[in-house]
Amino acid sequence: MTYGKAPAPPVTPPALMARKGGAPIVCLTAYTTPIAQLVDRHCDLVLVGDSVGMVLHGLPDTLGVTLDMMIMHGKAVRRGLKSALMVVDMPFGTYEESPEQAFRNAATLMRETGCGAVKLEGGAQMAPTIRFLTQRAIPVVAHIGLTPQSVHTFGGYKVQGRGAESQAVLRDAQAVAEAGAFAVVIEKVPDILARRITADIDIPTIGIGASVACDGQILVVDDMLGMFADFKPKFVKRYAELGTEADKAVAAYAEEVCARRFPAAEHVFGDTPTSVKGA
Repeated sequence: MTYGKAPAPPVTPPALMARKGGAPIVCLTAYTTPIAQLVDRHCDLVLVGDSVGMVLHGLPDTLGVTLDMMIMHGKAVRRGLKSALMVVDMPFGTYEESPEQAFRNAATLMRETGCGAVKLEGGAQMAPTIRFLTQRAIPVVAHIGLTPQSVHTFGGYKVQGRGAESQAVLRDAQAVAEAGAFAVVIEKVPDILARRITADIDIPTIGIGASVACDGQILVVDDMLGMFADFKPKFVKRYAELGTEADKAVAAYAEEVCARRFPAAEHVFGDTPTSVKGA
Protein backbone atom coordinates (compact mmCIF):
# COMPACT_ATOMS: atom_id res chain seq x y z
CA MET A 1 0.00 0.00 0.00
CA THR A 2 1.32 3.46 -0.88
CA TYR A 3 0.80 6.30 1.49
CA GLY A 4 1.17 10.02 1.01
CA LYS A 5 4.37 11.81 1.82
CA ALA A 6 4.84 12.27 5.56
CA PRO A 7 4.69 15.88 6.75
CA ALA A 8 8.03 17.52 7.41
CA PRO A 9 9.04 17.53 11.07
CA PRO A 10 8.75 20.92 12.79
CA VAL A 11 11.83 23.11 12.43
CA THR A 12 13.56 23.89 15.73
CA PRO A 13 16.20 26.44 16.77
CA PRO A 14 18.91 23.73 17.04
CA ALA A 15 17.98 22.49 13.57
CA LEU A 16 18.45 25.99 12.15
CA MET A 17 21.76 26.44 13.98
CA ALA A 18 22.95 23.23 12.34
CA ARG A 19 22.31 24.86 8.94
CA LYS A 20 25.20 27.29 9.47
CA GLY A 21 27.23 27.28 6.27
CA GLY A 22 24.86 24.77 4.70
CA ALA A 23 21.64 24.93 2.71
CA PRO A 24 20.27 28.50 2.75
CA ILE A 25 17.54 29.24 5.30
CA VAL A 26 14.31 30.54 3.72
CA CYS A 27 12.37 33.06 5.82
CA LEU A 28 9.33 35.28 5.29
CA THR A 29 7.00 37.27 7.49
CA ALA A 30 3.35 36.34 8.08
CA TYR A 31 0.62 38.03 10.09
CA THR A 32 -2.49 36.00 9.26
CA THR A 33 -3.55 32.36 9.11
CA PRO A 34 -4.02 32.18 5.28
CA ILE A 35 -0.58 33.66 4.58
CA ALA A 36 0.98 31.37 7.20
CA GLN A 37 -0.56 28.36 5.45
CA LEU A 38 0.78 29.62 2.11
CA VAL A 39 4.39 30.18 3.21
CA ASP A 40 4.69 27.24 5.59
CA ARG A 41 5.41 24.70 2.85
CA HIS A 42 8.24 26.84 1.45
CA CYS A 43 9.88 28.41 4.51
CA ASP A 44 12.12 27.21 7.31
CA LEU A 45 11.34 30.21 9.53
CA VAL A 46 8.23 32.39 9.60
CA LEU A 47 8.53 35.70 11.43
CA VAL A 48 5.54 37.43 12.97
CA GLY A 49 7.24 40.79 12.60
CA ASP A 50 6.35 44.04 14.27
CA SER A 51 6.25 45.29 10.67
CA VAL A 52 2.62 44.22 11.03
CA GLY A 53 2.00 47.70 12.44
CA MET A 54 2.91 49.30 9.11
CA VAL A 55 1.71 46.54 6.77
CA LEU A 56 -1.71 45.80 8.27
CA HIS A 57 -2.47 48.62 10.71
CA GLY A 58 -1.29 51.65 8.74
CA LEU A 59 1.15 52.89 11.37
CA PRO A 60 4.02 55.16 10.25
CA ASP A 61 6.63 52.91 11.90
CA THR A 62 6.90 49.93 14.24
CA LEU A 63 7.02 51.91 17.48
CA GLY A 64 3.25 51.86 18.05
CA VAL A 65 3.00 48.07 17.99
CA THR A 66 1.94 46.55 21.31
CA LEU A 67 2.44 43.19 22.97
CA ASP A 68 -1.27 42.47 22.58
CA MET A 69 -1.03 43.04 18.83
CA MET A 70 1.88 40.62 18.56
CA ILE A 71 -0.02 38.02 20.57
CA MET A 72 -3.12 38.37 18.40
CA HIS A 73 -1.20 38.00 15.13
CA GLY A 74 1.04 35.31 16.60
CA LYS A 75 -1.99 33.18 17.45
CA ALA A 76 -3.32 33.62 13.92
CA VAL A 77 -0.04 32.58 12.33
CA ARG A 78 0.38 29.63 14.67
CA ARG A 79 -2.91 28.19 13.38
CA GLY A 80 -1.54 28.18 9.85
CA LEU A 81 1.85 26.55 10.44
CA LYS A 82 2.74 22.88 10.46
CA SER A 83 6.50 22.74 10.05
CA ALA A 84 8.18 26.17 9.84
CA LEU A 85 9.67 27.63 13.00
CA MET A 86 7.55 30.57 14.19
CA VAL A 87 9.46 33.51 15.63
CA VAL A 88 7.64 36.51 17.12
CA ASP A 89 9.07 40.02 17.39
CA MET A 90 9.24 41.63 20.80
CA PRO A 91 7.77 45.10 20.29
CA PHE A 92 9.38 48.37 21.31
CA GLY A 93 9.36 48.99 25.04
CA THR A 94 8.83 45.36 26.08
CA TYR A 95 12.44 44.28 26.62
CA GLU A 96 14.82 47.24 26.82
CA GLU A 97 14.26 48.18 30.49
CA SER A 98 15.84 45.08 32.03
CA PRO A 99 16.49 41.39 31.40
CA GLU A 100 13.71 40.63 33.88
CA GLN A 101 11.20 42.71 31.92
CA ALA A 102 12.33 40.98 28.73
CA PHE A 103 11.87 37.54 30.27
CA ARG A 104 8.36 38.27 31.51
CA ASN A 105 7.22 39.53 28.11
CA ALA A 106 9.05 36.87 26.12
CA ALA A 107 7.53 34.16 28.29
CA THR A 108 4.10 35.70 27.71
CA LEU A 109 4.64 35.69 23.95
CA MET A 110 5.72 32.05 23.93
CA ARG A 111 2.95 30.93 26.26
CA GLU A 112 0.16 32.81 24.45
CA THR A 113 1.20 32.20 20.83
CA GLY A 114 3.03 28.88 20.91
CA CYS A 115 5.99 30.40 19.07
CA GLY A 116 9.33 28.63 19.11
CA ALA A 117 11.47 31.73 19.63
CA VAL A 118 11.40 35.50 19.97
CA LYS A 119 13.34 38.18 18.11
CA LEU A 120 14.67 41.37 19.63
CA GLU A 121 16.64 44.26 18.20
CA GLY A 122 20.03 45.45 19.35
CA GLY A 123 23.62 44.30 19.46
CA ALA A 124 26.23 44.47 22.19
CA GLN A 125 23.98 46.50 24.50
CA MET A 126 21.35 43.74 24.40
CA ALA A 127 23.81 40.87 24.91
CA PRO A 128 23.16 40.62 28.68
CA THR A 129 19.42 40.39 27.99
CA ILE A 130 19.91 37.73 25.32
CA ARG A 131 22.05 35.72 27.72
CA PHE A 132 19.45 36.08 30.48
CA LEU A 133 16.70 34.81 28.16
CA THR A 134 18.61 31.93 26.62
CA GLN A 135 19.70 30.70 30.04
CA ARG A 136 16.00 30.51 30.93
CA ALA A 137 14.84 28.47 27.94
CA ILE A 138 13.83 31.38 25.69
CA PRO A 139 15.39 30.89 22.22
CA VAL A 140 16.38 34.24 20.72
CA VAL A 141 16.97 35.58 17.22
CA ALA A 142 18.97 38.80 17.37
CA HIS A 143 18.64 41.73 14.94
CA ILE A 144 21.50 44.11 14.12
CA GLY A 145 22.42 46.72 11.50
CA LEU A 146 19.37 48.82 10.74
CA THR A 147 17.02 48.13 13.63
CA PRO A 148 13.63 49.71 12.76
CA GLN A 149 12.69 50.39 16.39
CA SER A 150 15.68 52.79 16.48
CA VAL A 151 14.69 54.60 13.30
CA HIS A 152 14.54 57.99 15.02
CA THR A 153 18.01 57.52 16.47
CA PHE A 154 19.37 56.68 13.03
CA GLY A 155 17.56 59.62 11.44
CA GLY A 156 15.65 57.39 9.05
CA TYR A 157 15.93 54.01 7.34
CA LYS A 158 19.58 54.44 6.40
CA VAL A 159 22.26 51.89 5.55
CA GLN A 160 24.30 51.00 8.63
CA GLY A 161 27.90 49.85 8.96
CA ARG A 162 29.64 51.95 6.36
CA GLY A 163 33.23 52.99 6.92
CA ALA A 164 34.23 53.26 10.57
CA GLU A 165 30.76 52.06 11.64
CA SER A 166 31.50 48.59 10.31
CA GLN A 167 33.52 47.59 13.35
CA ALA A 168 30.64 48.46 15.67
CA VAL A 169 28.22 46.29 13.68
CA LEU A 170 30.74 43.46 13.62
CA ARG A 171 31.11 43.70 17.41
CA ASP A 172 27.32 43.61 17.71
CA ALA A 173 27.23 40.37 15.73
CA GLN A 174 29.95 38.81 17.84
CA ALA A 175 28.27 39.90 21.06
CA VAL A 176 24.84 38.45 20.27
CA ALA A 177 26.37 35.18 19.08
CA GLU A 178 28.43 34.85 22.24
CA ALA A 179 25.36 35.69 24.35
CA GLY A 180 23.49 32.67 22.99
CA ALA A 181 21.30 33.87 20.10
CA PHE A 182 20.78 30.98 17.67
CA ALA A 183 20.56 33.26 14.61
CA VAL A 184 20.90 36.93 13.77
CA VAL A 185 19.07 39.11 11.26
CA ILE A 186 21.39 41.56 9.51
CA GLU A 187 19.47 44.43 7.98
CA LYS A 188 20.56 47.05 5.45
CA VAL A 189 24.33 46.79 5.73
CA PRO A 190 26.97 46.75 2.95
CA ASP A 191 27.53 43.43 1.22
CA ILE A 192 31.17 43.22 2.25
CA LEU A 193 30.30 43.65 5.93
CA ALA A 194 27.54 41.04 5.84
CA ARG A 195 29.99 38.60 4.24
CA ARG A 196 32.57 39.26 6.94
CA ILE A 197 30.03 38.80 9.74
CA THR A 198 28.73 35.57 8.20
CA ALA A 199 32.27 34.19 8.02
CA ASP A 200 33.21 35.43 11.50
CA ILE A 201 30.38 34.15 13.74
CA ASP A 202 29.22 30.58 14.31
CA ILE A 203 25.45 31.17 14.17
CA PRO A 204 23.38 31.60 11.00
CA THR A 205 23.01 35.08 9.55
CA ILE A 206 19.71 36.01 7.93
CA GLY A 207 20.01 38.89 5.52
CA ILE A 208 17.55 41.59 4.54
CA GLY A 209 19.24 44.19 2.41
CA ALA A 210 22.57 42.55 3.19
CA SER A 211 24.37 39.88 1.14
CA VAL A 212 23.62 36.75 -0.83
CA ALA A 213 26.42 35.19 1.24
CA CYS A 214 24.28 35.24 4.38
CA ASP A 215 23.12 31.86 5.67
CA GLY A 216 19.51 32.79 4.93
CA GLN A 217 17.27 35.55 3.62
CA ILE A 218 14.07 37.20 4.83
CA LEU A 219 11.62 39.65 3.29
CA VAL A 220 8.28 41.10 4.32
CA VAL A 221 5.84 38.91 2.44
CA ASP A 222 3.65 41.82 1.31
CA ASP A 223 6.71 43.52 -0.19
CA MET A 224 7.87 40.53 -2.24
CA LEU A 225 4.30 39.92 -3.43
CA GLY A 226 4.02 43.53 -4.62
CA MET A 227 1.01 44.44 -2.51
CA PHE A 228 2.01 48.12 -2.28
CA ALA A 229 2.60 49.94 -5.55
CA ASP A 230 4.28 52.96 -3.93
CA PHE A 231 6.77 51.06 -1.74
CA LYS A 232 9.77 49.33 -3.28
CA PRO A 233 13.03 49.43 -1.29
CA LYS A 234 16.23 48.61 -3.19
CA PHE A 235 16.66 45.32 -1.34
CA VAL A 236 13.19 43.98 -2.23
CA LYS A 237 12.66 41.85 -5.31
CA ARG A 238 9.02 41.64 -6.33
CA TYR A 239 8.07 38.12 -7.29
CA ALA A 240 4.53 39.20 -8.15
CA GLU A 241 2.48 42.39 -8.57
CA LEU A 242 -0.57 41.41 -6.55
CA GLY A 243 -1.38 44.99 -5.63
CA THR A 244 -1.77 45.94 -9.29
CA GLU A 245 -3.79 42.82 -10.04
CA ALA A 246 -6.04 43.42 -7.02
CA ASP A 247 -6.65 47.01 -8.11
CA LYS A 248 -7.70 45.80 -11.57
CA ALA A 249 -10.02 43.21 -10.05
CA VAL A 250 -11.69 45.72 -7.72
CA ALA A 251 -12.10 48.19 -10.59
CA ALA A 252 -13.72 45.51 -12.76
CA TYR A 253 -16.08 44.56 -9.93
CA ALA A 254 -17.08 48.19 -9.37
CA GLU A 255 -17.69 48.68 -13.09
CA GLU A 256 -19.93 45.60 -13.32
CA VAL A 257 -21.93 46.56 -10.24
CA CYS A 258 -22.56 50.04 -11.63
CA ALA A 259 -23.52 48.61 -15.01
CA ARG A 260 -25.76 46.01 -13.34
CA ARG A 261 -23.81 43.18 -14.97
CA PHE A 262 -23.07 41.66 -11.54
CA PRO A 263 -24.61 39.60 -10.15
CA ALA A 264 -25.49 37.69 -13.30
CA ALA A 265 -28.00 34.83 -13.45
CA GLU A 266 -25.41 32.26 -12.41
CA HIS A 267 -24.66 34.19 -9.20
CA VAL A 268 -28.22 34.41 -7.83
CA PHE A 269 -30.60 31.84 -6.37
CA GLY A 270 -33.78 30.92 -8.19
CA ASP A 271 -37.05 31.16 -6.25
CA THR A 272 -39.31 28.18 -5.61
CA PRO A 273 -43.08 28.28 -4.98
CA THR A 274 -42.42 27.44 -1.33
CA SER A 275 -39.86 30.17 -0.81
CA VAL A 276 -42.12 32.94 -2.11
CA LYS A 277 -45.38 31.75 -0.55
CA GLY A 278 -47.02 34.57 1.36
CA ALA A 279 -44.61 37.14 0.01
